[in-house]
Order: sequence, then structure tokens, then C-alpha cells
Amino acid sequence: MSEREHDDHSGVETTGHEWDGIKELDNPLPRWWLWIFYGCIAFSIGYWVLMPAWPGLSGYTPGLLKQSDRADVVQELNALQTRRGQDEAMLMSASLQQIEADPALQAHALAVGTSVFGDNCASCHGAGGGGTKGYPNLRDDVWLWGGSLEEIEHTLKVGIRSGHADTRFSQMPAFGRDGLLKGDQIADLTEYVVALSGRPADAAAVTRATALFADNCAACHMPTGVGSREFGAPNLTDREWLNGSDRAAIAGQLQNGRNGVMPTWEARFSPAVIKALAVYVHVNAGGGEPSVTRVEAPAP
Repeated sequence: MSEREHDDHSGVETTGHEWDGIKELDNPLPRWWLWIFYGCIAFSIGYWVLMPAWPGLSGYTPGLLKQSDRADVVQELNALQTRRGQDEAMLMSASLQQIEADPALQAHALAVGTSVFGDNCASCHGAGGGGTKGYPNLRDDVWLWGGSLEEIEHTLKVGIRSGHADTRFSQMPAFGRDGLLKGDQIADLTEYVVALSGRPADAAAVTRATALFADNCAACHMPTGVGSREFGAPNLTDREWLNGSDRAAIAGQLQNGRNGVMPTWEARFSPAVIKALAVYVHVNAGGGEPSVTRVEAPAP
């Protein structure tokens, strides 16, 4: 066995590896590094014995400590559910008006509502409920189906065109796409709607569309165009527009009849969470509207 080469400069043996004339020295590892390395080995052996570590054909070694992250998570969730149950009991024992009037209950409802709204509603209505084109603004005083606490709660429960047995339902016909009206009639109706909102419009077109509006639109939007909450029909005389206020947007609505969907949350949220969310929306809208007795009306 031949002796290994020694480096002329340091006198240390080389490993025999060389790259581009550079030879690797066989220096011993630092003692502190070796102790850490040996300590890691000892720790790993102890971990294998005490904690779940080795997989098997039908399970794993549980370890002497019987530690289970799954069991810890279940325990924490059960504890959280217990705390939430106490909070929900407080909300369920009070009416919507009492929750909003009581500072402590309102603060709790707003905390729950903020979290739930951010996770489930903000994707459509915006982070602050300000809405966007095609999605209602929940911070103004315009409500298609009513802005009282009871009406908001009911809308959250059943949704709009959601498939729920008691869903709120309205239908804007696709007058152009379904051949109910011709192109020139849609153009005239567009001018009529523009005039309803107090903007300059073609007077001749408005005159021609008067009978068209009465025959096709007045049943839901009312003869004067002020809309009807019984049918979720928007007010056409104000300056609030869900899908746009320019002539192209109005004509597009008449042509294709856009009908959005509001999910039903009754099966997903507990009654207490829905109450908290209703309070959140109501307060976020500056107090919404005063409570009224809700009366369901048949669709036209």
C-alpha cells in the first residue's frame, strides 16, 4: 500500500483528488462539528423511539409518547366549537334588533361578519362591500329586495336565483336574443330608459317606446319605472346602475337579459352566523333600512 502524498506547503496528507492542479487536503473535521453531528444521530434515535416515525404496511410506529397531531387538531377544533357554541348561543338568544342595539353583541356580530364576509362575499361584492359592475353595492341605500335586517337575513338564507326552494327570483327577459323585440324596438326602449333616469334622449324614440315599455316592462318596473322590491326589479329613474348606465350597457341588458345569482348560505352557515352577517351588512351600509314586516309576493 503506497503512502499518500503530503502537501509541500502545509505538510498535510492529500486525499488523492486533484482538479486543475489543485489538490484536496485531508484535514480532520472540526471537533465542534463532529459533536453536533453525533448529537444529531443521538437525537434522531431518541425521536424514533419516542415519537411516531417508521411507516409500516398498515400503519406506523406510534412511539412511546403516543403523540398524535391529528388528535391534537381534533381536540383544538372541539374546544373552538365549544367556545363558538357559547358565542352563537348569545346571538341566537337575541333578536337582530337587540344584537345591533347592544354594543357587546354588535361588536361580536361584526367580528364574525367581517371574517365570514371576507372569506365568502368579498370576491363578488368587494372587500368593503362596495360592489362592482354586475355585483350590488352593499354600502349605499339602494336595495333590490329590501335593506332591513330581516330582509337582508332572508336574502342570505335563500339567495337569489340560487336553486333554494324559497329563493328570491326575478327574471329579466332577453328581449333581443329570444326574438321578443326587434333591434329598432330595443334601440327605442334604450332611449326610453335613458329618459327615465333624467338624461337627454331622442324624443321621437321615447314616444315610440312608450307602448313598448307599458306592454313589456311596466309589470315589474312599474308604469313610472320606479321598480318593485316585490319582484326585485330595479328603479330605472335613479342614477344607480348594476350593469352600466351608458346606452350600450342598457341595450345589452335588453338584448341578453343578464340575471345574476346570489348563493344560498342557509346550508353552509349556522343561523347565528347568518344573523351576524346580516348585522354586518346592515351596519356596513350605514344602518340600512328600518325593520318592516316581510311579505312575499308571487312572481309576475
